[in-house]
Amino acid sequence: MRSMWRTLDREVVRDVLALAAADVVIGASFGAIAVSAGLPLWLPCALSLLVFAGGAQFLAVGVIAAGGSPLAAVFGGLLLNARHLPFGLAIGDLVGRGRLGRLVGSHLMTDESVAFAMAQRDQVRGRAAFWATGTVLFVVWNLGTAAGALAGTAIGDPAALGLDAAFPAALLALVLPGLKDRDTRRAALLGAAVALAASPFLPPGVPLLLALAGLVVAVPRRTAVPS
Repeated sequence: MRSMWRTLDREVVRDVLALAAADVVIGASFGAIAVSAGLPLWLPCALSLLVFAGGAQFLAVGVIAAGGSPLAAVFGGLLLNARHLPFGLAIGDLVGRGRLGRLVGSHLMTDESVAFAMAQRDQVRGRAAFWATGTVLFVVWNLGTAAGALAGTAIGDPAALGLDAAFPAALLALVLPGLKDRDTRRAALLGAAVALAASPFLPPGVPLLLALAGLVVAVPRRTAVPS
């Protein structure tokens, strides 16, 4: 592990550690929200350990807490994590060697670990960035979840410490830069409109899935080839 960190540039190490600091807060938010929604203490910890997908975990807990079916929660999580399929194709050579290595590497795959890996100038640094980022985020996410779950059982209402706002605030920070693009902005507005319109009529969780309809306006338009 030490040699892995030595392979990375100082700026990459700094960015990974900064990301880890934010991730532990979001993990605490997830743990607190999960137990305050009535889930047992062990369940959010098991989700973070076995699923390790922040967005999918929040979606699943939100759907169940709102009265939705576990099937809708699972389907929503699978659909949300379908983006990992092209991720695996893009960085397949960096994930690991052998079946065990690829299995562990696939579990540690996140948006951030893929982004850090692909930003490196060679394969050696890319592999080091992927494993360092994935390992650090896995550890801090699980620590944050456990701490948040314990805090949630103690304080009852996560809003008392502002933990309920941590995840939405982080998502907003990630989304805002992308909204500068007109097509992305149109897709987000259409998806939000569909979800809001469907909410009074459909079971919890389903409007979130229907919001993906906004992606149809984000498909690049074909440009005519001059004759």
